[in-house]
Amino acid sequence: MAAGPPPPLEPSPLPTFAEEGFGEKFMRKTRENPLVPLGCLCTVSVLAYGLISFRKGNTRRSQLMMRARVVAQGFTFAALLGGMMATAIKSR
Repeated sequence: MAAGPPPPLEPSPLPTFAEEGFGEKFMRKTRENPLVPLGCLCTVSVLAYGLISFRKGNTRRSQLMMRARVVAQGFTFAALLGGMMATAIKSR
């Protein structure tokens, strides 16, 4: 008995997702990992204060703020890595 060609495969419907704007995505990511925006805000604040101190001629405070900026960036990076690890573990 000769078998005919297999029946055509029916395409499965693709899932649809609601369009997400910048504000909604930012708020969702902030809720998922609130330490990253906090670290970014801290980094920018310390950097701005350090630049203001440098402009005023207070070199000692300026150097202190630049060192504090590095610490704040380290905190932000650690929060980013921690959030990525938590998301990876949660998805398993």
